[in-house]
Amino acid sequence: MQEYKQTIGGTISYTGIGLHTGEITTITFKPAGKDDGIVFVRVDLPNMPIIPADIEHVVDISRGTTIGIDGATVSTIEHVLAAIKGLDIDNIKIEINGPEAPVADGSAMPFLKLLKQVGLVQQDSIREYFEIEEPINFTSETENVDIVIVPSSELKVTFLVDYQHPLLGTQYTWLPDLSYFEKEFASSRTFCFVKEILMLKNAGLIKGGSLDNAVVIGEPDIDPAQLEELRKVFNYKDPVEISSEGIINNTPLRYYNEFVRHKVLDLIGDIALLGVPIKGHILAARSGHKTNVELVKKLRKIQQKQQLQKLYQKRRTQNIVFDINAIQKILPHRYPFLFVDKIVEFIPGEKIIGIKNVTINEEFFQGHFPGHPVMPGVLIIEAMAQTGGIMLLNNLENPQNHLAYFASIDNVKFRKPVLPGDILRFELTVISLKRNLTKMHGDAFVGDTKVCEGDFLAMVVDR
Repeated sequence: MQEYKQTIGGTISYTGIGLHTGEITTITFKPAGKDDGIVFVRVDLPNMPIIPADIEHVVDISRGTTIGIDGATVSTIEHVLAAIKGLDIDNIKIEINGPEAPVADGSAMPFLKLLKQVGLVQQDSIREYFEIEEPINFTSETENVDIVIVPSSELKVTFLVDYQHPLLGTQYTWLPDLSYFEKEFASSRTFCFVKEILMLKNAGLIKGGSLDNAVVIGEPDIDPAQLEELRKVFNYKDPVEISSEGIINNTPLRYYNEFVRHKVLDLIGDIALLGVPIKGHILAARSGHKTNVELVKKLRKIQQKQQLQKLYQKRRTQNIVFDINAIQKILPHRYPFLFVDKIVEFIPGEKIIGIKNVTINEEFFQGHFPGHPVMPGVLIIEAMAQTGGIMLLNNLENPQNHLAYFASIDNVKFRKPVLPGDILRFELTVISLKRNLTKMHGDAFVGDTKVCEGDFLAMVVDR
């Protein structure tokens, strides 16, 4: 059954302090067009730049999630995004008069309540999903993070944290679907440890941080001098105390496992950067903003591949990204000068692998060493160039309106003859990619043996 996109039914604002900058800003939520997505607008800057809240515009993840365009940025947007996606909102405009979203109480609930006040409106645009078709693994050894995403009919999240802390230990939770977000996750607050608080304060950060917008965790045998330093840092009049559970100033938890629930909240906000909702079950261990964003980058490339397959490939075939029919929709070449039979791997902007089955029926074998048929080296290079051209043309909205010309081919080496019956595999890796100019390195293999290599510089022109 088809689902339709949603926006909000009116305009509503929230004013509060930014966690890191300490600046007071106002964010105003407004309805957006049916295919606008989630965008922030810096209304305090000249020309009021529009910043899409997607992975292509993430510019910093050192202090939460920061997006930007042409020098204009908005930081600490993850809780706002979590509220938006927790309500299944697809299109929304968020005007802000400063560089950082308000931290509110450290959760997504204040924003979620505001959005519910103006209500949701269905739009005349069919919602598309990124559907997980096979298990996807993501691991970061340096961050000690493991994530697996498996196919599911809807978004589910299972999350585990194990902080090696005497008062936290291991916490686990799961989100069966988005309908549970508001009640079970939206109120969970950001948290940190006393040592982190003091370090961040000394670094000139968390200028807007307080015990009112974060849960602060101490050690059971914390030095009273640290608590006094904390009191001075936040300019509190009364002494700072610690509960038997290790929470500063006896701040009551909203859930018994609030810390891991907030990790789910952050994940929901960060995966909103994909730009489309996910159908899949995310199983994550110890992930944070940095690894969430790295995960979304990986998902984005897989999603782009799926989009291209839907655009060009009528019949989905296992282990084939583009068959010959799809290739002919992208490349202008035709028999006898089309030298790519299928594309078996494609990571947009990074890598492409094409296959050419070399048969004795090829036109060129009639005159090229007919007594000892060998594929002309120049045609191996042409086949590699055509494979690279598929990557380059797919960087454009309407590839059929353009041609890929190669401006230079350097460092070419032929290592072994290619004979009838061989299966050529072309692997091209992007060195630099711009809209109209791309540099790639290409290798051609028969089996595991490299038969040719070279560097290609290509440019796009109108037909």
